Amino acid sequence: MPGKGQIEQDPSARPKTMATIAFEDFQKVEMRVGRIVAADDFPEARNPSYKLRIDFGPHGVRRSSAAVQPWYSRSDLVGRPVVAVANFPPRQIGPFMSEVLCLGAIQSDRRVILLRPDTEGELGARIA
Repeated sequence: MPGKGQIEQDPSARPKTMATIAFEDFQKVEMRVGRIVAADDFPEARNPSYKLRIDFGPHGVRRSSAAVQPWYSRSDLVGRPVVAVANFPPRQIGPFMSEVLCLGAIQSDRRVILLRPDTEGELGARIA
């Protein structure tokens, strides 16, 4: 029974989610805050992309490929904070070695909105 001001929702009406994982599995994902310091066109990529260099403070500068060119200009990206998964193994994407995965929210119209902290913080800070 819903509390005051709450609407009861039919569980079958909710969008489907991925399989449930254990909290210990989530703890294995190392997400960190970085700042994009360079964004170069990546014409060899399958989808319109940039080659990014991201500063993670004490964790160094790492590279990432981001298929966000339709929604962000290079000038929008340079200086922008981002959240990235830092402990995936490097992945070869065409001629480019991507070292981290920038996180983004995929909208219903397929736009990607890059995740970032809502206030300024330390580069390299771990997301918990």
